[in-house]
Amino acid sequence: MRFAHVMIRVNNLDESIEFYSTVLGMKLQDVVVNDEYQYTIAFLGYGDDRHKETCLELTYNWGKSSYEIGTAFGHLAIAVVDVYKACEEVSAKGGSVTRPAGPLKGKPDSIIAFIKDPNGYQIELVTQK
Repeated sequence: MRFAHVMIRVNNLDESIEFYSTVLGMKLQDVVVNDEYQYTIAFLGYGDDRHKETCLELTYNWGKSSYEIGTAFGHLAIAVVDVYKACEEVSAKGGSVTRPAGPLKGKPDSIIAFIKDPNGYQIELVTQK
């Protein structure tokens, strides 16, 4: 077994695709449009085949302009080689760094940071191991 994808609902599909592809370097792998049930889904990931890797599913329900993220959801996490450099790149591309790169409390050898996507979802940047 493996995770196939993680899904989040978005307010503006084009804006979200732009953020995840431009700021975080993901590739748009597939788009599914369902006229009958009025939604569009975009799959993004770091490879070319969404069926061979875990990817991100962005779901846009037509006409829906906002969602409550809720208190149960925590964050998405993306492994990077250098958290400090990743934060610089995110900022340079217009992304919002909400917790600058630095040691994790109680684990000084683990460097993390948090950024926020256009919908308010928190994304943790962690050192790739």
